[in-house]
Amino acid sequence: MEENLFIITDQPICVEEVTKKVESRNAGAITVFIGTVRELTKGKKTLHLEYQAYPPMAIKMFQQIEKEIKEKWPEVQIAITHRTGRLEISDIAVVIAVSSPHRKIAYEANEYAIDRIKQIVPIWKKEFWEDGTAWIGDQLENVPYPTGTPFEGGEKDD
Repeated sequence: MEENLFIITDQPICVEEVTKKVESRNAGAITVFIGTVRELTKGKKTLHLEYQAYPPMAIKMFQQIEKEIKEKWPEVQIAITHRTGRLEISDIAVVIAVSSPHRKIAYEANEYAIDRIKQIVPIWKKEFWEDGTAWIGDQLENVPYPTGTPFEGGEKDD
């Protein structure tokens, strides 16, 4: 049975579990990106974050990112796990593990992956600050939500 390389979870992420998914006898390098919740963002003190996602589409977008990476770097293996729900300061939000025969490619592919996640994956972040809250319009933090939420007409129905 093939191990699931792409996961959206509401549980804490185990970095070692994600890393093991890309281990290979042909890998001369494994890079691991660990995205954590920081306390200060643009001068504002963050109390905690809340991530929401559309998991079926998020997984498809992770697979699209893998396809793009393999077109550029065919020998790369990649695994991505992203957390949803409430995350406290210093909690792990995302782990990307990339293995490659050579270190430079592993670094480049890992950086490409996090950039693409922020561009195309349907994951939304609500920041809770000392002086209020806001849904961040996209993971690049460029687009505000006109309704104040990532879902038209208000909160998402599950």
